[in-house]
Amino acid sequence: MQKLFQIILSVSFVLFFYSCSVNKAKIDNDLKQFYSTTSNTEGCFTMLDNATGEITVYNMSLDTTRFSPASTFNIPLSLIAMQIGVVTDEKMTISVENSDSSNKATSKQMNIVDAFKQNSFPFFYNVTNKINHDTLTVWMERLSYGNKTTGKNLDSFWMNNRLKISPDEQLGLLKHLYFDQLPFRKSVHLLVREMMVKEDNSAYKLSYCSASTKDENNNNVFWCIGWVEENRHVYFFVNLEKSSENTVLNQNPMGAGRKILEHYGFFKGKK
Repeated sequence: MQKLFQIILSVSFVLFFYSCSVNKAKIDNDLKQFYSTTSNTEGCFTMLDNATGEITVYNMSLDTTRFSPASTFNIPLSLIAMQIGVVTDEKMTISVENSDSSNKATSKQMNIVDAFKQNSFPFFYNVTNKINHDTLTVWMERLSYGNKTTGKNLDSFWMNNRLKISPDEQLGLLKHLYFDQLPFRKSVHLLVREMMVKEDNSAYKLSYCSASTKDENNNNVFWCIGWVEENRHVYFFVNLEKSSENTVLNQNPMGAGRKILEHYGFFKGKK
C-alpha cells in the first residue's frame, strides 16, 4: 500500500510539473511582427503571469514542440551537480581546457558561476562526466525533463538533439525553480536563480538564460528563458526562434524576447 502511495505521488508530481499552457492559454498573434522578418524565420513566445495565472502564447505549434535545450540545460545540470556534491559550492573550481586562436590547448580553473555566465560547454561537459550516466538518467526521470533522453554517451546529448524539451515544458521548469518546488535543497535553488540574474535595479529584476543550437534539419534555433519581476510580481517567459537561413538569430542576448517584453510594458516599473 505504501509503495502504491509513493507511485501515485510520483505520477502526480510529473503531471503537476508540466501542465502550463496548452489548454488555457490566451493566444496573441500580434507577436508575429517580432519574428517574421523572412519567410524562413518563425518564433514562439509564452509567458505566465504568476499573480493571475494567465498564460499568453504566440505560435502554439512551436510551444509544444521539443527542441534541443542547448545550454539552457545548464540550469538543471547545475542544480543536479550541486545537489549531489559534484560541485560543492560556487567557489569550487574545475579544470577546463580551451583552444586558443592557434588551436593550442590551454587549461584554466573555472567555478560554476563563471561557467554559467559564459555558457562554458567544456565546464559542463566535465560536470556531466563527474555525475555519470546512470545518475543523470535517474534525475532526468525525476524531473520529467522533456523526452528524458541522454543516450549512451554523455558527450553532448543536450546539444545534439538527443535530449529535447518544449517551450511549454521550459516554462514549467522555470516556475518550479523560482518557488523552490524542484527536488533540490533551497540553497541550491537560490544559487541557480542568482546565477541567472542579468539586470537588477529599482524598476525591475530580469533573470534569464539564453542558448543557440541546430536542429536535425540544420535550422538555427535560439532560446531565451527566464522571468522578470516588477512591483513584487513575477512573470515567467520563454522565447524560441527558428530559422532555416544562414543568419544569426540572437543579435542580442534575448533575441526577440526583450522587444516583446517591452511591447507588453515591462522595464518601466509599472507592471
